[in-house]
Amino acid sequence: MDRMKEYTQLVKRLLGEYAELSEQQPEPGVETVLLLDEEGGNYLWMRLGWKEERRVFNITLYVRVREGKIWVEQDWTEQGIATDLLSAGVPSQDIVLAFHPPEMRSQTEFATA
Repeated sequence: MDRMKEYTQLVKRLLGEYAELSEQQPEPGVETVLLLDEEGGNYLWMRLGWKEERRVFNITLYVRVREGKIWVEQDWTEQGIATDLLSAGVPSQDIVLAFHPPEMRSQTEFATA
């Protein structure tokens, strides 16, 4: 299997696991939604609905698989998906923490772009 397909499968598996954990502590009126756009390489885990009189629309995790790398665009998970990606064998140079400004990425152990 080529690297991009492996990364896609890994990201989908991790998002599924995170969503399952989230569903173990449900909030009435709020649902967990996974959006898996394999053609475009976009993967989102979000929560939406209503809590009391407030709208809930939160992107917990947004990852893109593109240009041979995994781009973490948004990550509000406790330990960060990058930790799980590294544990699964993804080299740090194939993970871009895109939520950091480009000039700050060189100060991390991860890819700059």
